[in-house]
Amino acid sequence: MPSREANSAATGIDPASPVARLSDGQIECLLLVDQHHNSKEIAARLGISPHTVDQRIRGALEKLGVERRGEAARLVVAALPLGEAAYQRLIHQSPYIDRIPPTGQQEGTVRTSIRHADRAGEVNPPGHLTEQSPVGIGSPLQLPFATRSHPSNEMSVGLRLLWIVLIAMGATFSAGMYLAGLESLSRMISG
Repeated sequence: MPSREANSAATGIDPASPVARLSDGQIECLLLVDQHHNSKEIAARLGISPHTVDQRIRGALEKLGVERRGEAARLVVAALPLGEAAYQRLIHQSPYIDRIPPTGQQEGTVRTSIRHADRAGEVNPPGHLTEQSPVGIGSPLQLPFATRSHPSNEMSVGLRLLWIVLIAMGATFSAGMYLAGLESLSRMISG
């Protein structure tokens, strides 16, 4: 069985780091935690039981002196040499998809705009394709429930009030039609 120093040298982890005290199984589990997998998913991926995953993570938490598995996972990823972690954290990408790259901008540069067009009030500005753009022709009025293009409630107060009024009017109209139908039915029966 190789020593811990040989183990940390093989993985490229600094032997003075607290992460060097972790076993290969603990590091493997914490790398998957950093990829947002839960214990059951990690167990299925590694071919071990969820109980074993939890034991490995608990042991790693004690060795690292942290309370949360996310903290431990970040410590492991930070201790690995650049390029060792298989997971790359998400970075912001502009919601705009340029048809032709603008002149004067170098290939591969990252835009600094971090706002989404939908949230800034510019729903589908002319001339720009966005990832949030609806595919077909749809209603310009945002629906009051989650859809693929609007998974969370980002409606303004005015739009919410408009939906309340529209739903109340629809309910009143439906109740009136129901009562009119009952009245005409009673006339047919009695007549």
